[in-house]
Amino acid sequence: MKYCIAALILVSMALPAAYGQAEQAGQKSPVVARVGDTGFLEIRANSFSSLTPKQQALAYWLQQASIAIDPIIYDQLSSYGLRQKRLLEEIVAHPEGIDPQTMKKITDFAELFWANRGNHDDYTSQKFLPAFTFDELRAVALTAQRHGAMKTAYANLAPIATAAELDKELDELKASFFDPNFEPMDTAKTPSGGLDIVQASSNTFYEGGISLADLKNLQEAHALNSRVVKGRDGKLREEVYRAGTPDGKVPPGLYAVYLKKADGYLEKAKALADPQEAQVIGDLIDYYQTGDFQAWLKFDADWVRDDPAVDFANGFIEIYRDARGAKGSSQSFVSVTDKPVSEKMAALASNAAYFEQKAPWDAKYKKTEFSKPVVKAVETTIETGDFAVTTIGDNLPNENVIREQYGSKNFLFTAASHAFDHATGYATAKEFYSSQQEIERHEKYGEEAEDLMTALHEVIGHGSGKLSPRLKNGAEPYLKEYFSTLEEGRADLMALWNVWDPKLKELGLISNQDEVAKAMYDSAAVVALVQLRRVPKGNEIEEDHMRDRQLIARYIMDKTGGIEQFNRGGKTYIRVKDYAKMRQGVGMLLSELMRIKAEGDYNAIKALVDKYGVHFDPALRDQVMERYNKLNLPSSWAGVYSVLTPQIAKDGQVEKVEISYVSDPIKQYLSYGAMYDKGLQRQATRN
Repeated sequence: MKYCIAALILVSMALPAAYGQAEQAGQKSPVVARVGDTGFLEIRANSFSSLTPKQQALAYWLQQASIAIDPIIYDQLSSYGLRQKRLLEEIVAHPEGIDPQTMKKITDFAELFWANRGNHDDYTSQKFLPAFTFDELRAVALTAQRHGAMKTAYANLAPIATAAELDKELDELKASFFDPNFEPMDTAKTPSGGLDIVQASSNTFYEGGISLADLKNLQEAHALNSRVVKGRDGKLREEVYRAGTPDGKVPPGLYAVYLKKADGYLEKAKALADPQEAQVIGDLIDYYQTGDFQAWLKFDADWVRDDPAVDFANGFIEIYRDARGAKGSSQSFVSVTDKPVSEKMAALASNAAYFEQKAPWDAKYKKTEFSKPVVKAVETTIETGDFAVTTIGDNLPNENVIREQYGSKNFLFTAASHAFDHATGYATAKEFYSSQQEIERHEKYGEEAEDLMTALHEVIGHGSGKLSPRLKNGAEPYLKEYFSTLEEGRADLMALWNVWDPKLKELGLISNQDEVAKAMYDSAAVVALVQLRRVPKGNEIEEDHMRDRQLIARYIMDKTGGIEQFNRGGKTYIRVKDYAKMRQGVGMLLSELMRIKAEGDYNAIKALVDKYGVHFDPALRDQVMERYNKLNLPSSWAGVYSVLTPQIAKDGQVEKVEISYVSDPIKQYLSYGAMYDKGLQRQATRN
């Protein structure tokens, strides 16, 4: 499960001196580009230089495998996504003869498209439209074609060789680009118009006119890695994501072209890895070939017990994008361990049993056996697919059967944290906090509070609690579309509950405990207000992290009065009124969420989230957006990552890998596309 800062723009994310290296004064801004409200952050992996040449080569091949699966998410989010992606990239890569003003509108839209893995906003799920017209798109596409665009295949998309073929393609894509009522939401958890959550979602996890009722008794053999399709006979079948086995006994399936390419790079990585990580990589190759869920569990079990300097995630992992909460979206990252920070956070993992016993829920839901989780601060060399730069913490694997037997692995993404800190500063706090005392506390302790929030959320929160024996396959099938909101809320609440525990002081993980705890509570209260800027239309929250944060604040406001909302000088504020009462509310909600998860109580979580976590006053949102816009800060973020360039010896082996950085998102995304389109290779280098 991911911990995301999408809503928490108040906090500065750099690790303080107690946790890691401080930012250097005068460092250049990590914001390398901006399109509207979206900022592009350069993510540096300074620890890469500490790796051996063999480890650097391993990182290179793992990074290539990450790029290999990147296109899959575009198709998962819309059946038009890959074709849209190809068209935009071909135009951007062939700008000759195109009016610069029109080209600027094309490149702006393309950057937003790449940043969101399609033309639906990451957090609202709402479709966004281009500034150019269909006629302008047609004109620039034809011009690009005359200058060499679309003359080569794009993965399994055939070349578009003639103007007539291009006109046909444009006509078929017109609604997907320009019609706001066509595929308006990629994930709709609170649908309208009489549709259910599956029918109203444009993602491709279910196709052929499938409704939620059709899926009621479906027994999936490949729940994470398949598309469910309804045939003309009305029967449902699974189209499995797999490359197929070399011997042909398991045939290729959906996304075979991408998974086979990834397997090729993984084989090269396997040859360079130490024996334990080589086993892990081999497990993933087997899973991608067969699509067998047991192979995925084997990968999980071996991966979670491995703690290499160069680590990675690659697979169909998180289920946020599926309104039903079953299908995994494709994602990947490659990381290098930040050792000094990792050593400090390991102390938290060593005391997981202590924090479990201090949890406010019923004893029958408390774990009594623990596998010490792996905890590591990391810098990523790349993040692709559905893994976003706004993820600053990750706790994996998600499969409950593996977590209970082997524990979990926890990542704290320090490079992203540093970049966000330097990019945002304290302007938002000064606008939305209600008192000078809160602002000063945030400036002094906000970084430490947020870093500790992330660590407690991932290391203690997600790994805690025990399910009822009848929930052998986890709580997800019972809690359905509400599971992710519940689990993110439960992990947030564990951080808010434990921040006051004296054990943190004993472990040397907190400085001024009272002030750090209050800073964490201040942020948890005000985020329910500030995050509304991320939902520019409508009056409902769809994204799970945003739902969980509103649920916490609004529940406590209602049940204990520990948080209050008030107006002053024409502005609305949300603040902590009573810290003790807020902690009381934290304990109440945490206890209930653990009970709901342990028992699979769908009706209870639906009632809580629908009451406190979904709806908001659009007039309040409009006020927040007006105030935030005056700060001239991005409200959305995307990452620009390192470039690893290998020196290949005569025998084909990688001798050395150089790391560098690009300041242009266009160059990065075209280089990714060039893996599947030879026609983009020269252009990716030139642009």
